[in-house]
Amino acid sequence: MRAALVASPGNGFLIEDAQLDAPASHEIIVDVKASGLCHSDIGIAEEGLGFQMPILLGHEVAGVVAEVGADVRNVAVGDRIVVCMVAGCGRCVQCRRGLPFRCKEVSSLERGAGEAPRITRGGETVTQFMGVGGFAEKVLIHENLAIPIADDIPFDIACLLGCGVLTGAGAAINTAGVRPGDTVAVIGCGGVGLNTIQGARLAGASRVIAVDLQPAKLELARKFGATDVVNSGESDPVQAVNELTGGGVDYSFEVVGLKPTAEQAVRMLSVGGTALFIGVQRPDTKLDLDVFTDVIWPQRRMLGVSMGSANPHVDIPMFADLYRQGRFELDALVSERISLDDIEAAYGRVAGGSVARAVITSF
Repeated sequence: MRAALVASPGNGFLIEDAQLDAPASHEIIVDVKASGLCHSDIGIAEEGLGFQMPILLGHEVAGVVAEVGADVRNVAVGDRIVVCMVAGCGRCVQCRRGLPFRCKEVSSLERGAGEAPRITRGGETVTQFMGVGGFAEKVLIHENLAIPIADDIPFDIACLLGCGVLTGAGAAINTAGVRPGDTVAVIGCGGVGLNTIQGARLAGASRVIAVDLQPAKLELARKFGATDVVNSGESDPVQAVNELTGGGVDYSFEVVGLKPTAEQAVRMLSVGGTALFIGVQRPDTKLDLDVFTDVIWPQRRMLGVSMGSANPHVDIPMFADLYRQGRFELDALVSERISLDDIEAAYGRVAGGSVARAVITSF
């Protein structure tokens, strides 16, 4: 199969031939029809972040089941599916509580050290990012990662449900538990941030403030449910949010993954507010906060978010149904549709902030 591999950090994507092994008992092979370019892959492609190279990135995938292992029961050949990296073993305490994003045994879904690798390049093992590796014509995954979808949802829309939608909207609905009347600020209006905005709108937030540097993204944020916008290149976002709300928001969501915006997220909270960190920070990031004046005295909380605290087998069908009912915006998320050969240039546009989501639709 053709695949966009990263051979070493900082040297970009190379379109090469890779080989898939046959599916094991609980594995499936999926013909990829659409694969979204998520910003979180860029850091690995550029800096490695401890991942073994070469690596096959990509984790927002939709496609058709092409082959199944002998013991697969959840899907069948010909099924249209979304791939979600929040797999869950289904057996540990957290999975039995309906919290697969906290699965303690997720490694059990991977192949062991003594087994043949799922993906190779000329006999060399290729790291399969998050058990997916979606920048390729096919993926070989554990069946627990596959969620069936209706036939009338386009693949280029469906793939977004596996990460960007789940993470953003889930952070507002599941992790924060936004309720009618709450006030919200979202820092960063890319694909995940836009879904955080519409998740907060869906939950009934009375005010949703979008914060970004780019006017075009702020305008798009209004389409997704922002009641107010703040251009952080033109004004202090903390001061602006405090002025708009008369003292800060109940929930702030940091979706950029930078130290200054994380600190802003805490400081724009009202008394008793909660800052939720979605953006992927560098491992060595330290925040400069005064514990007493920024946290203790105003009784603020800080929470890390993993994949929108979602149960994908429940939440993905829910968001898909809301989309089909016209109550959840997904079409406007796709800024461009590209071929696998265009991935390098498209990621440059994603990194530059001019694209909400680029989706590979031609392999």
